[in-house]
Amino acid sequence: MIAATDWVRAVPEQIRPFVPARYRTLGTDGFGRSDGRERLRHFFEVNRFFITIAALKALSDDGRVPPALVRRFHELAEGDFVDEAINVLAFGLPGVGKSHAMCAVAHALVNRGYSVLFVPTYSLVQDLLVAKRNLQLPRALRKLDNFAVIVLDDLGYIQQSPDEAEVLFTLLAERYERRSVILTSNLMFSEWHRIFRDQMATAAAIDRLIHHAAMLEFDVLSFRAEEAASRGKKKAAHPVEATT
Repeated sequence: MIAATDWVRAVPEQIRPFVPARYRTLGTDGFGRSDGRERLRHFFEVNRFFITIAALKALSDDGRVPPALVRRFHELAEGDFVDEAINVLAFGLPGVGKSHAMCAVAHALVNRGYSVLFVPTYSLVQDLLVAKRNLQLPRALRKLDNFAVIVLDDLGYIQQSPDEAEVLFTLLAERYERRSVILTSNLMFSEWHRIFRDQMATAAAIDRLIHHAAMLEFDVLSFRAEEAASRGKKKAAHPVEATT
């Protein structure tokens, strides 16, 4: 468990004796001054990015997340990949932390001055589809071009219709070698025919994404499934007796 505070670290430390798990606090041993709360949180390393890194580090220490994955997040937070229009592709089963991790990277990039859009893929695709029907797709794409990074969350979560697949491909083609895309998906490339439904379009989309890309594989157990299994074991160990 990770506890972060804008105040001194001693505040969350007060509940340590009551937490039956590994417990780490993020905060300061003194007080600091800044021209804004966000800058203060970044200075004392208690914002969303550092909370995620602390959680990943704890999971790495437990052997549940590869240490190399934690190092990659530190590298991505520097933002060099954005300047080179490199994509970041995060793959893994549902519930392994892809979205949380990429959200933290996006937050770190915003702190460095990059413009970032974090959006569920299905939501952006629907917006582009409406723009296409209204003959406004080029204008919508130009608007999206203002973002140095677009985070497409959960690509492949919902199967695309041919029209949806077309506007998604158009977006990826427009950003190719010009702007970065961060993408999370629970589908490996071999299953992307379920997204684009056309072999040629699938191959073309993959080619554009991986030409300049860093790939992250979250080869870990689902934390939601693990938590559910833990609750099930506790219930089995302490059954509730029926009363009449």
